[in-house]
Amino acid sequence: MRSNLGKLAVFWIFQAVWVWTVSLPLTVVNSSDRDPALDVRDIIGWIMWSIRTSFEATADQQKLAFKNAPENRGKWCNVGLWSYTRHPNYFGEIFLWWGIFVASAPVLKGAEWLVILGPIFLTLLLLFLSGIPLLEDSADKKFGNAPAYRNYKRRTSPLIPLPPSLYENLPSWFKTVFLFELPLYSRSLPPEGLAW
Repeated sequence: MRSNLGKLAVFWIFQAVWVWTVSLPLTVVNSSDRDPALDVRDIIGWIMWSIRTSFEATADQQKLAFKNAPENRGKWCNVGLWSYTRHPNYFGEIFLWWGIFVASAPVLKGAEWLVILGPIFLTLLLLFLSGIPLLEDSADKKFGNAPAYRNYKRRTSPLIPLPPSLYENLPSWFKTVFLFELPLYSRSLPPEGLAW
């Protein structure tokens, strides 16, 4: 991108818009002079933020340990939290920003409720554009011919953590509608595809 100033500018402008949009709840809360009493929404939001922090930190540590083990060279991570969701970091990131939105709710009035666009934007971005689709595409191209990978993908939720034995037995329509098992997450698999 550095060789093309236009592409570089678009990339940085998109990054700025992304950060601004996602952080809208924090911006509004920090610029408000309202000081409401502690609310149940504050506590729920802080709990969501705390779950995200421990969830993402644990997932990062598990993946690092997995990648550093020589016997795992060239394999996909499927241990710990990675056995319950194919993208625990994205689940944590989405949960974090929804938690911040929930915690900001007691301060919001009128048009300020439009800050919900922040977590919506991040969720849509990770589900449909830059997050899960890119990583699923890359993993499918790299491991798509491996039966064990196909089994992992069939048994493991793309985003919301669930036990594999539960996830694999859910109807495909339920997985698609409520658990984000979208067809675009398997478009790079070799022709035989997945048997959902």
